[in-house]
Amino acid sequence: MDPQAHIAKLIADHKVVLFMKGSKSFPQCGFSSRVVELLKREGVPFETVNVLSDPAIRQGIKDFSNWPTIPQLYVDGRFIGGCDIVTELHESGELARELAPFKG
Repeated sequence: MDPQAHIAKLIADHKVVLFMKGSKSFPQCGFSSRVVELLKREGVPFETVNVLSDPAIRQGIKDFSNWPTIPQLYVDGRFIGGCDIVTELHESGELARELAPFKG
């Protein structure tokens, strides 16, 4: 499958998805770890995609979002941002509002 089509399908199939280095249980970079922690604090179910396991996805997600860094958070098909933006949204309460419809 074409990397862009695969990424689009992952985003469409999951309400909250984080493209990250490593996995939810074993983040492999501090920025990815931070976003995983914030999502856990928000109490929302989320999927992760380990970009380290597939170079085409690692580069493809950067092209898909036109955003140069990883992690990248998508909620309900929309690109939210990377670690700094997600952290700011969490601190302001906006992340909780954004995620409220998807809490278990």
